[in-house]
Amino acid sequence: MTEILRAAIFHTPANPFAKAKALIALADGGLAIEDGRVALCDDYASVSAAYPAASVRDLRGGFIMPGFIDTHTHYPQIRILGGLGYSLLDWLEKLALPEEARLADTAYATTIAHEFINALAAHGTTTALVFGSHFGPATEALFTAAQSKGLRIFSGLVLSDRMLRPVLHQTSEAAYRYSKALITQFHGRGRLGYTVIPRFALSASEAMLEMCGALLRETNGLRFTTHINENLLEIDEVARLFPWAEDYLAVYEKFGLVGRASVLAHNVHATDSVLRRLAGHGASVAHCPCSNAALGSGVFPLKRHLANGVRIGLGTDVGGGTGFGMMKESLQVYLQQRVAGDPMTLSSAQMLYLATRAGAEALGIDGVTGDFAAGKSADLVYLRPCQNSVLSSALRRAETAEQSLAALFTMAGPDSIREVRVAGEMVFHDN
Repeated sequence: MTEILRAAIFHTPANPFAKAKALIALADGGLAIEDGRVALCDDYASVSAAYPAASVRDLRGGFIMPGFIDTHTHYPQIRILGGLGYSLLDWLEKLALPEEARLADTAYATTIAHEFINALAAHGTTTALVFGSHFGPATEALFTAAQSKGLRIFSGLVLSDRMLRPVLHQTSEAAYRYSKALITQFHGRGRLGYTVIPRFALSASEAMLEMCGALLRETNGLRFTTHINENLLEIDEVARLFPWAEDYLAVYEKFGLVGRASVLAHNVHATDSVLRRLAGHGASVAHCPCSNAALGSGVFPLKRHLANGVRIGLGTDVGGGTGFGMMKESLQVYLQQRVAGDPMTLSSAQMLYLATRAGAEALGIDGVTGDFAAGKSADLVYLRPCQNSVLSSALRRAETAEQSLAALFTMAGPDSIREVRVAGEMVFHDN
């Protein structure tokens, strides 16, 4: 059975940083969905003519966008959101690590996993690259919750063997065994994929990083993620721990961890050499603007990343960030880049791209999701602003599609999100 959703539709099938007129904006659009995939996305008249027997849901008054894609977030940290006033290393010691240690209790971890997955869905995030837990059963709980909900999740056991609380440490041998078991159980099952995740170079010895490389070599299709160049004190400590390394990136390069399947979070303090090498490897960076500001890490050099051809996705970095809202992250990119040392002004098309297709490109799934090209998974968010709200007033006076989209990214919050679907299946609904 084919279903047509009728509403205003926005998506970016091309990269608006590289191509003019990449935004597709349909004031009266039709999205035809068949067997969980996009059959056609065009103006409503054309879609209804192509599928005259389809059922139609009239959602006019609202807006359909591709599902949001979060390329960096931490599931154990949902309950420490709002911890302001710290820099990175103090925040880890006083807030993040004590909470992550609590996930040794599998019952507690299971509760947190469902809270986290439900929060992603309620904020319109249909795909996420997620730091799991340092504990195997807690990481299993995340995968199980994601599988039950139907989200597309890439995650894995978080690996550390030094400089954290001892309860969060594993030996490289034990980490290898548990990682292999999780890969067997979850990788490639439904919408799940496994990711190799050393927390960061500070907490991973050379033996642990070597083990990470072995995991990547032994199983096809794994992803890799970690942190890099987030905070100046962190960077100095990495240089002390790895005196042989040219820079932070060189630590990961030595162990074969940087490639097309790699997403490195933050990279606020990046040298030109790092940027050139990242581009050469085909690796991606997860830009986390709210977290970078909240932890005082710095302003991301977006223009330099783009100039060097580094692929960029957006991340909320829960809980160093300020919540699950990917539209808020795009707005923060806009605001911070306006006042950056080398400023640039983002268009509304670029803001949409960063929250959607850019993340799919970073994760290597742009052939699956990220926009409404025919054949892709029908991953979508339906937004309808509250009546008599400031947002609804701004939308009424908008004269162009770009103005409407800009108003949505400026003011739409989770209260505007009415439906979220993954592969056509409802994962969140709010009348």
